[in-house]
Amino acid sequence: MNISKINALKVGEINKVQGFVENIRDKKSMAFLVVKDITGKLQLTIEKEKFPQLGEKVKELTIHSVITVEGPVVENSYVRLGGIEMLPESLVIESVAAPLPIEEKSSIDLRLDHRWIDLRSERNTLIFKVQTLIAAKFREFLVERRFVEIHTPKLIGAASESGADVFELTYFDRKAYLAQSPQFYKQMAMAAGFERIFECGPVFRAEKSNTNKHATEFTGFDLEFSGIESFEDVMKMEEEMIAYVMPFVKEQYGEQIKALFGEEVVVPTLPFPRVKLADLYQDLQTMYGLDPALCEKGDLCTEGERLCRRYAMDKFGHEFLFVTDFSAEKRAFYHMRNEEGVPQGYDLIWKGCEITTGAQREHRLDVLRAQAEEKGLDQDVKFYLEFFRYGCPPHGGFGIGLDRLTMILLNIPIKEVMFLFRGPDRLTP
Repeated sequence: MNISKINALKVGEINKVQGFVENIRDKKSMAFLVVKDITGKLQLTIEKEKFPQLGEKVKELTIHSVITVEGPVVENSYVRLGGIEMLPESLVIESVAAPLPIEEKSSIDLRLDHRWIDLRSERNTLIFKVQTLIAAKFREFLVERRFVEIHTPKLIGAASESGADVFELTYFDRKAYLAQSPQFYKQMAMAAGFERIFECGPVFRAEKSNTNKHATEFTGFDLEFSGIESFEDVMKMEEEMIAYVMPFVKEQYGEQIKALFGEEVVVPTLPFPRVKLADLYQDLQTMYGLDPALCEKGDLCTEGERLCRRYAMDKFGHEFLFVTDFSAEKRAFYHMRNEEGVPQGYDLIWKGCEITTGAQREHRLDVLRAQAEEKGLDQDVKFYLEFFRYGCPPHGGFGIGLDRLTMILLNIPIKEVMFLFRGPDRLTP
């Protein structure tokens, strides 16, 4: 039985629980243990005179040993853990833990070396409960809107998107690559007439970036849909999806997030504010003195992105900000451009960090081929261009990193929100 199920309704009944030993106080006539599982903690009070064999077993225990205990649960107002305790009548030692190689104050890299131990904390298990809820509600939102979930291959025969930052590997007698994103296959689904699709799966980026927000493998939540009139339809879909999810996160985990991470979960209002890149830079220089030399022409520089946190709150009273009108040089070749050559896409910034690049895609084969040639990718993406030879509706979409979303929500580094982090210097455990 999970510890969370032991409540006032179970008081006086015989219960059986299994978990890790978190604390041991071995006295002369009594022993007090705290056992925990993923749902909570329970105090065990062992009466040695009544059950001497249990007292002997307590001597064998170490912190994080796993035990199974059975006995009545009674009320005790002096017990901090819910005012109840178990009086075990049997105790089975499932495994004895060696001295722990890490503690809470250990460095993140040392904790990652022993990640299976690090993940046992209430704080860390909450991360994945929150992440599970976010992914589930994303799915719920999309399924209710007729989206179909697909699973695209991660082994691909040509370097995707930019032709750079991909992992190359040997695939029998030829080269293959790990997919940077499911982008090409999402668009293939549009050409197949699926109309609305999404995917949640691994994404690989061969970037030697040692920052608190980059990883070489992460979980992407991507979607694509047809019948759009502009990239505004894509932005609207994303803002509504995020606004749908956040009330559930706040209701179910808001108090725990506040207690363990010190962060308030804010439910965003609709619509999210929008600003053109040129106007944003002008405002950042006027309002905060951003050095124009730091501004990367046609793209959002790191400092500008960081300042978007203050800017969005100061100007719009909002945590989220859509930035549009990037230069064609800085956007992928498959982004549709308007008559002035401006890509019809956006970045979504949350608390000063980019979480999404989205766009209306170019679905006209001649234009798409020309834009691929412009970036020197026409030969690399020949298989992709085939998708558009036999008709394809107007469409658009976006991808959002589930790990980065969780990172920003909880205000912790990317290494801590991933079950097992992968970066340039980490390939184990």
